[in-house]
Amino acid sequence: MIPTGELVSVQGTPLDFRQSHSIGERLHQIEPGYDHNYVLNKKQQSGDLELAATVCEPKSGRTMECYTTQPGVQFYTGNFLSQDVHTFDKYHGFCLETQHYPDSPNHPEFPTTVLKPNEHFKEVTVYKFGVKNE
Repeated sequence: MIPTGELVSVQGTPLDFRQSHSIGERLHQIEPGYDHNYVLNKKQQSGDLELAATVCEPKSGRTMECYTTQPGVQFYTGNFLSQDVHTFDKYHGFCLETQHYPDSPNHPEFPTTVLKPNEHFKEVTVYKFGVKNE
């Protein structure tokens, strides 16, 4: 769970969500669960708000879309919830956390996270919730 700095394709792996499938469908193949940064397929630091992820709960039809100006999104599946004092069990939730790449200061080829004096930092993330009508 330590960033290596290597950008690896998700094609053909349990990390491949380019086509829709259940989060739990391949969860057993990732130990201890999903906790990975996804590099978004966008222009580096374009500043444009772009769709990063879409989630749909099939029984209720609830949807969530995540839009961001950030270059990456961390996908986490509540791998350690059962160790908490709350009533949630392991995998009873997930997070989509927009961000720059982990360990960016040590990888000059990554989008920079350096903020110099008098510079401003501004990123935008929008979570849009809805219900799919079918």
